[in-house]
Amino acid sequence: MTHKTGGQVTRRAARNTSIRPLIFAASMALTVGVAAAPDVAFAQDFRFNAISVEGNQRIEAGTIASYLGVARGETVSAAQLNDGYQRILASGLFESVEIEPRGNTLVVRVVEFPTVNRITFEGNARIDDETLGTIVQSQSRRVFSPSTAEADAARITEAYSQQGRIAARVQPKVIRRSDNRVDLVFEVFEGGVSEIERIGFAGNQVFSDRRLRRVLETKQAGIFRALIQSDTFIEDRIEFDRQVLRDFYQSRGYVDFRTTGVNAELSDERDAYFITFNVEEGQQFTFGEVTATSDLAEVDTDVFQNAIRLRSGKVYSPTAVETEIARLERLAIREGLNFVRVEPRVTRNDRDLTLDVEFLLTRGERVFVERIDIEGNTTTLDRVVRRQFRVVEGDPFNPREIRESAERVRALGFFGDAQVEAREGSTPQQVVIDVDVEERPTGSLSFGGSYSTSSGFGAAITFSERNFLGRGQQLALGVTTGVDSSNYSFSFTEPAFLGRDVAFNLNVNYLETDNASAEYDTAIGNFSTGFTFPVSENGRLSLRYGARYSEITNLNPEVGSIITAEAERGEVWDSFVGYRYSYDTRRTGLNPNAGVLLEFGQDFAGLGGDSTYVESTLRAVAQTKIYNDEITLRATLQAGALSYSEGASRVTDRFTLGTNLMRGFEGGGIGPREVGPGDVNDPLGGNYFAVARFEAEFPLPLPEEYGVSGGIFYDVGSLWGLEETNANVLYEDFTARHVVGVSLFWDTPIGPLRFNFSEAISKEDFDEDQSFDLTISTQF
Repeated sequence: MTHKTGGQVTRRAARNTSIRPLIFAASMALTVGVAAAPDVAFAQDFRFNAISVEGNQRIEAGTIASYLGVARGETVSAAQLNDGYQRILASGLFESVEIEPRGNTLVVRVVEFPTVNRITFEGNARIDDETLGTIVQSQSRRVFSPSTAEADAARITEAYSQQGRIAARVQPKVIRRSDNRVDLVFEVFEGGVSEIERIGFAGNQVFSDRRLRRVLETKQAGIFRALIQSDTFIEDRIEFDRQVLRDFYQSRGYVDFRTTGVNAELSDERDAYFITFNVEEGQQFTFGEVTATSDLAEVDTDVFQNAIRLRSGKVYSPTAVETEIARLERLAIREGLNFVRVEPRVTRNDRDLTLDVEFLLTRGERVFVERIDIEGNTTTLDRVVRRQFRVVEGDPFNPREIRESAERVRALGFFGDAQVEAREGSTPQQVVIDVDVEERPTGSLSFGGSYSTSSGFGAAITFSERNFLGRGQQLALGVTTGVDSSNYSFSFTEPAFLGRDVAFNLNVNYLETDNASAEYDTAIGNFSTGFTFPVSENGRLSLRYGARYSEITNLNPEVGSIITAEAERGEVWDSFVGYRYSYDTRRTGLNPNAGVLLEFGQDFAGLGGDSTYVESTLRAVAQTKIYNDEITLRATLQAGALSYSEGASRVTDRFTLGTNLMRGFEGGGIGPREVGPGDVNDPLGGNYFAVARFEAEFPLPLPEEYGVSGGIFYDVGSLWGLEETNANVLYEDFTARHVVGVSLFWDTPIGPLRFNFSEAISKEDFDEDQSFDLTISTQF
């Protein structure tokens, strides 16, 4: 009985050979071999005294015989021979196999697969050879496998699909070499990016398409489509967006929200997608009755009931419930109650669209943390990851606390990926926490330059490291030089001083100006160090010590008498201690659309140095969103006071109002100034300032992919107060200035830009207003 391959590939001189005929040949070998002897397959038995293997070069004959499974002198059927043939073929080592009974000898002829000489990639530009080499499983100096090569081609195609290049094609080919070797070549056609031309929604009534598109990770192709990768079609990202939409709606009380389907239609040119999310919003629910109960005798429910912050009538949010559970479980630990778990029981009231929440304190499983294993942190020290956990080995196991710890690990920003899982330990009453992280770069070195017609060329070098020496410390060095100024800065922060939730910081800065067109030059040096630590759930307190050096030199002859007198004091040293308290509800507040930030600080100078004073600053910001999150309203109040009891302030010490504090005026454009004979017009700054800013941001009727939105603002404020004055000093008293304006916000790859067009509707004669400014927009 003879089994012969019907599509056997023989050696030939052709250099470029597709591997698909090889796969066809191997698969046809079984089919043709079975058909070769249909009259013998079930009618004859065989007995062989010898087994002869022919054609093998690298693989031992005994190895092939072991695959065959036929012993000498053993009686075998045709079916058993066929099974042996299949085992040899399935080993993946041979292009073709023939089995031929020749008297008392069974002859096995094989053609071995060649070995891979080298692997190359052609036609790839978007993904380099090194990256593709990590994707494929075929290896040099290993036996060539057509099925593995085909699987490698599929993996490369998938890698391009993840970049939005769904038209990418990969063709594996072999080039025959001597000594039964081949070069494996993957010919890549990358194709173009399949962008998302349009994202739409069907079924949404409460929130507009524009608002929902801002929630999604996937974006429509905009004018910066060549730089932004989020406008390419990636299937996994679409699935993530479904979850993001669900979280968005549920955090606003729409507990029945669901995405019924996502339609992705490809354009005829196969270069763009049109995506439609089909949604069902449902009704909005609010909190009904919120109570704390317990089935444990040792629990005083009144203590927990009084600690609940959720109130009836507020919009229901699962995040608020989770936050409340975490607070109550921490309270239980402080009350000495171990293994107490808080289980939320939600009762739905469809009649009045409320959800009653009962927080049941019950006994959890007596499970302990056996150990915490950390892997993958090749740079970051174990203790940096471990201190994100509020539990240690031997503590009671709390799944919710582990989830929160995992979020804190990810929030460090040191890792590209961080997975935290719990598994059973050495006993069912113990668990092991596995932390698997993947490091990513945390340092940067940047070079920059600048040029202006007035000051000439300038250069800037900045080095920053967010995970210095793998200790989680932050280090930054900066040097900025120009024709007329030089600025040198150094900062260092230890976020966990002595292993505690206390941040230690050290800052040094030196600024020197030497401008021929200015009225005077300055040299200002600052040093400060201190500690910051939490004092409540939303409050943090900073304590610091600092020293300051300032000098005014090279006065222009036309400078007024105030600054001249201040420059004659020469070098001035100040030494101070201070504090700053901040209260921030932006992350822990119950309303996802609103937040409040309060900051108040004071510096007390007089511990050495040349002056004694108290400097106080205040900042209060409130923000909310209205009209289904379409419009953002923000109000900001900032104020400061500088009071000297010994010595006096100088122009380098006093407050000034730049565009970051009050729009519509240049830096030093308002406040006390000395105006005298000749060209004397010196802004002096002030010991007191107060500014209130009110603004609204809203969408514009433009395609959303442009990333452009609008805003309006109204600023009112003043700068006033001096210790020493004369008859030529104007505006020493409080005089409010008023500014109105419009803003244009533009999301660009370099950051969110803000263009302000302003008009001062109330100002003084010598004020220097500014009708336009460009800033990098930031969130408070």
